[in-house]
Amino acid sequence: MGAVKIYSEKQLSRYLSLRNGETRLGEKVQVLKASEKLSENDAQFVIFGVPEDIGVRANHGKPGTSNAWEAFLKAFLNIQHNRFFDSGKVLVLGEIESSEEMRKASQIDPSDPNYHAKLGDITEKVDEKVSEVVKKIISADKIPVIIGGGHNNAYGNLKGAAEAFQKKVNVLNIDAHTDLRTTDHRHSGNGFSYARKNGFLNRYSIFGLHQNYTPDYIFEEMDSSEGIHYSLFENLQKADLSFHFQEDLDFVKVEKFGLELDCDAIAGFPSSAVSPTGFSLNETREFVRNAAREKNCCYLHVCEAIATDDYPTGKALSFLVTDFLKAKQ
Repeated sequence: MGAVKIYSEKQLSRYLSLRNGETRLGEKVQVLKASEKLSENDAQFVIFGVPEDIGVRANHGKPGTSNAWEAFLKAFLNIQHNRFFDSGKVLVLGEIESSEEMRKASQIDPSDPNYHAKLGDITEKVDEKVSEVVKKIISADKIPVIIGGGHNNAYGNLKGAAEAFQKKVNVLNIDAHTDLRTTDHRHSGNGFSYARKNGFLNRYSIFGLHQNYTPDYIFEEMDSSEGIHYSLFENLQKADLSFHFQEDLDFVKVEKFGLELDCDAIAGFPSSAVSPTGFSLNETREFVRNAAREKNCCYLHVCEAIATDDYPTGKALSFLVTDFLKAKQ
């Protein structure tokens, strides 16, 4: 897979902090051996990262989502290997080869009147790589877990999943935003627009949408579409969160669906569009667990996170991912 940098055991070992008498998850997870095919490996889950923020910048957003993947690895690989999860079911594949795209993006002058459109062109290159990897993982009868990068990568996830299943797929998106902006150029705010336009997305449900950051033309589009369901954060009562989440889940779960989690939906979580209001991390963990229990949930994508010195971003991401893995096993 030329689109991905495959990790070795040696590469993973540099993240480990070992203690006598204890076993870390990173000591038990699998890597893809030389000449081994994904279909030959017995792992149930395949985790890979997308260390880029090109799509975020193309959407006038705050850069930094490129660093979430490494922060996640440092925390995730040092979780205790114990009776609550079979670490051998996980294969840490590696990361999308995006260094060249990041280099090209850094060379574009921000004062260029076509700055954002040029970033969009580069984002399309990342799309191709993400979709290729997701397609191969699902075609090998495994479940992809995608970490890092902007929400632009939802398009690659959906394209890859739809091509693997040879039909449109559904999505449940826990997000403060719809990412249904116009398809002028590719960026983190229109991944689902492009997926609908190009025939990869069927039913789309958005849970926790913020009124203040959704333009009227998108509300009009959603209200006129039978294929879109949304729940406004402002209308959700804390006591009824599980009930309302189940409504959104019911809308998509009848067929194969991806679970998209934008960290902008979590109050105070460092992200490209950090918000002081939103779901708590514990509430979000429960949403992830509930969605993962559905047999048709075919992938998890956690995006838009930024690693900072004053928030345990990597540990938070590792909780979300292990919740998904444990509920899905």
